[in-house]
Amino acid sequence: MACTAQQASGSRSAAAAPRQRGGCGYSGRATRATRARCARGGSARRRRAVVALAAGAASLEPGTPVTTKSMLVVGPTGTLGRQIVRRALDEGYEVRCMVRPMRTTPADFLTEWGATIVYGDLTKPETIPPTLVGIHTVVDCATSRPEESVMDVDWEGKVALMKSCKAMGIERYIFYSIEKCEEHHEVPLMQVKHRSEEYLEQLGMSYTILKLSGFMQALIGSYAVPILEDQQVWGTDDNTRTAYLDTQDIAKMTMAAIRTPEAVGRSISLSGPRAYTIQEVILLCERFAGADAKVTKVPLWLLKGTRAALRSFAWSSDAADRLAFADVLNSDAVFAAPMDETYKLLKMSPSDVTPLERYLSDYYSRILKKLKEVGGASRQGDIYL
Repeated sequence: MACTAQQASGSRSAAAAPRQRGGCGYSGRATRATRARCARGGSARRRRAVVALAAGAASLEPGTPVTTKSMLVVGPTGTLGRQIVRRALDEGYEVRCMVRPMRTTPADFLTEWGATIVYGDLTKPETIPPTLVGIHTVVDCATSRPEESVMDVDWEGKVALMKSCKAMGIERYIFYSIEKCEEHHEVPLMQVKHRSEEYLEQLGMSYTILKLSGFMQALIGSYAVPILEDQQVWGTDDNTRTAYLDTQDIAKMTMAAIRTPEAVGRSISLSGPRAYTIQEVILLCERFAGADAKVTKVPLWLLKGTRAALRSFAWSSDAADRLAFADVLNSDAVFAAPMDETYKLLKMSPSDVTPLERYLSDYYSRILKKLKEVGGASRQGDIYL
């Protein structure tokens, strides 16, 4: 089913057309509330401008064939998303990045790499279709921010994205889920991921689900840097084990899945070579940093019993993710999966994946070398790979 610009021209025009009412362009008598909203900045007018900008960036002549190397990355500025963008560009893809308008952090680095930016927001479904015009493959790396509702972004927003992809004739959709999410519905994000998997399977679209265990990059801010900075790190006494992957390796596997026709309609587990407890991660960081960690253990009963209250404490920020998974931690789960079938399917081997020991060793050797070069008398926590 080849998608052309002509298929999407109606949706693009409708999405880009300004509404007759709303913002400061209303007709008739406005209510006081409406005038107040306009005075606060004309948010409706800005939304229309964002949609029009996205449509202009994605405009194509009707009948223009869509190249198989045209890709939209949703959530391109995140830990995983930026690695997908870099890898896809290196492999010769035409990469379009959907970012939210009026971001608090810049996304200019994406255009410097050679990607194109279009504006869209999963919580505003009308902004999605224009970003999809002329796209063959969508890679969905987006997730809710800490201050946002999981239901609003990771469920309702993703359903809107999937529906738009189906309507616009997108030929490949890559969705990232969580390993064993179907076993832990007590965690909101894992429940939503499982529901999204089921919804995608029923939608009748060419999809691939990649089930992830954990990112090595997430360990840097929580453990590697604090130990180097001689700061407190927070842990628990659970035996939950996670097979972490470098996001660069996930990007490599993602591109391999996109190139593999046999990956269509499948759910594929992506796990690191070995699963680690947090205690083992801390020991590795201590060894490579040449420093002892100041570890304070938080009892699991405290995490479970005072989950809501702990969110307001500054010290709990490092343990925020584990706080949300308190019930999972209590079960001593193992987030890992056999990879033999995955390697065979993607035509890869275990040697293509970075072990955690090598990742942390490389990180510390590079950051300590950098500190020597700059002559830092104090340890620096703002230098990252």
